[in-house]
Amino acid sequence: MKIYNGIVRPAFTPERISELKADEVFVFGSNLEGMHGGGAAWVAFRKFGAVMGCGVGLRGQSYAIPTMQGGVETIKPYVDEFVSFASEHPELFFFVTRIGCGIAGFRDKDIAPLFAGAIGLDNVCLPESFVKAL
Repeated sequence: MKIYNGIVRPAFTPERISELKADEVFVFGSNLEGMHGGGAAWVAFRKFGAVMGCGVGLRGQSYAIPTMQGGVETIKPYVDEFVSFASEHPELFFFVTRIGCGIAGFRDKDIAPLFAGAIGLDNVCLPESFVKAL
């Protein structure tokens, strides 16, 4: 556990997230078209304000990172954009899901290194499997 903005937070992103506090954001893997039909994208759409047709960035309490458009190298610029966004928004706390490790078919060891820049951000919570891979 850790404390951020006076609130106790988990050390790692929980495997299942069904509710968020007002300052929390659900970070999920999407496709560029923003068709949030399955996995964490469906949860983001149904529960946390993701918008159909919007596959990148913050909407409601969700942040989309495209993972379905090619290899890991095509995901990196979007992760870099997210890390920059998170560093500029200390008022928000981000739960990064295992993006790319479900429907997109990547492994934790492939995606985790993309988030190395987020390790030093107190307002970003990563999956335990990503942290172990780093």
